[in-house]
Amino acid sequence: MRLQLMTWPEVATYLERSRGMLVPIGSTEQHGPTGLIGTDALTAEGLALATGEAAGAVVAPTLPIGMAQHHLGFPGSASLRPSTLLALVRDVVSSFAVTGFRRFLFINGHGGNVAPLRAAFSELYAESSFAGVPGEVRCALCNWYEASALAPFVREMYGEAEGSHATPSEVALAAYYHPGQLRPIPLDPPVAPDGHDFQDAADYRRRFPDGRIGSNPALAREEHGARIHALVVGELVERYRTFLAEA
Repeated sequence: MRLQLMTWPEVATYLERSRGMLVPIGSTEQHGPTGLIGTDALTAEGLALATGEAAGAVVAPTLPIGMAQHHLGFPGSASLRPSTLLALVRDVVSSFAVTGFRRFLFINGHGGNVAPLRAAFSELYAESSFAGVPGEVRCALCNWYEASALAPFVREMYGEAEGSHATPSEVALAAYYHPGQLRPIPLDPPVAPDGHDFQDAADYRRRFPDGRIGSNPALAREEHGARIHALVVGELVERYRTFLAEA
């Protein structure tokens, strides 16, 4: 159930049976010469909507801009400061909590969001602790690209060419949601340089000139995206149901 397509009485009826919500969050950043700039948000949203449909859960509007300062050396990228993202998540969760929601499962498509998200969760819990009252709000994070069911498929299809940014798996998943968007552009070298030791945008652009990290997204196929979708949604549905059942 997409929150944006519901009325407030429909939300009130939903809250009579469930206090859970799925929150897709991604990024607006370069994904190499062939990947869509919206990849991280588009994949998180597609997976959240499918999970919500299967689990009967409300899906919040996608948070499409994340912490991606290191990508600002590439046109079209945008970023929030870590502190801004932390404040945004706190306000979003707090707003929905005021209206009755209590369990928030974030479906994340971007690695740079992980630390600010965890910090935001800690801030929310600290408010209850310092107030000396039990907190009812619980947040959890699922990075879809870390799904255990996904790993064997990725190894079989892409091996070491999966890399860690502008990966064939995320490019394939975005193409599944938006058919016809694969770019058949030659990549040189086919597998990009690897590494994780970078700081700001200038340093990143110097180390990874075309934006990719260790990957060959030319291996991506739309039919791969369909399989990735099925594998990850099944795992997310189980994670959401378990999360709701936790004390």
